[in-house]
Amino acid sequence: MTDSSPAPGGRRRRVDAQRNLHALVDAARTVFDTTGVDAPAKEIADLAGVGVGTLYRHFPLRSDLVKAVVESGIDAIAALGARLGAEEEPGDALKEWLRQYATFLGSKRGLAPALHSGDPAYKELPGYFLAKVGPALAALLDSAVAAGVVRDDVSADDVLYAVANLCMPVPVERPGYEPRRMVAVFADGLLGGGRRPPQDG
Repeated sequence: MTDSSPAPGGRRRRVDAQRNLHALVDAARTVFDTTGVDAPAKEIADLAGVGVGTLYRHFPLRSDLVKAVVESGIDAIAALGARLGAEEEPGDALKEWLRQYATFLGSKRGLAPALHSGDPAYKELPGYFLAKVGPALAALLDSAVAAGVVRDDVSADDVLYAVANLCMPVPVERPGYEPRRMVAVFADGLLGGGRRPPQDG
């Protein structure tokens, strides 16, 4: 019988490649946040501890790297929902997730020029976001509703868009505006004991 299992050297190369991939995405996220999406490739590669050639093997186009950074953040915020739901009380889990979601949105400001450029490489990202983050938030909301700490007439889409609006950039004449503080105010209102407001009439 012929052994078709990969040689140890092949496995090691795959592990190294995966490690480099993660290092490049992490480095790009950091560099994009500080320098912007047009930062030199060498700056990203140096921070990741790899050569520029390795960067281009994984991400031939800058849009490939930007997309990978965004998808990595989406994956992380979605996974956070499941983790918080398993570890925290429903109200606390939802409130902490909303705080982290606001931080996630803030971290994407440096990517805005690329994401709004019309590049077709990014056209699938909104759908990817909703498919991953929507269910994560819906599960947290369902648990909080079942626990009686959140009103039951607010959907995950309502909350996603409300927080996104709170985190939008504001004019320069409002330099003291802090989106995460306003998201905390919003979360306190959402976590109002599960009571609906009285109806008129």
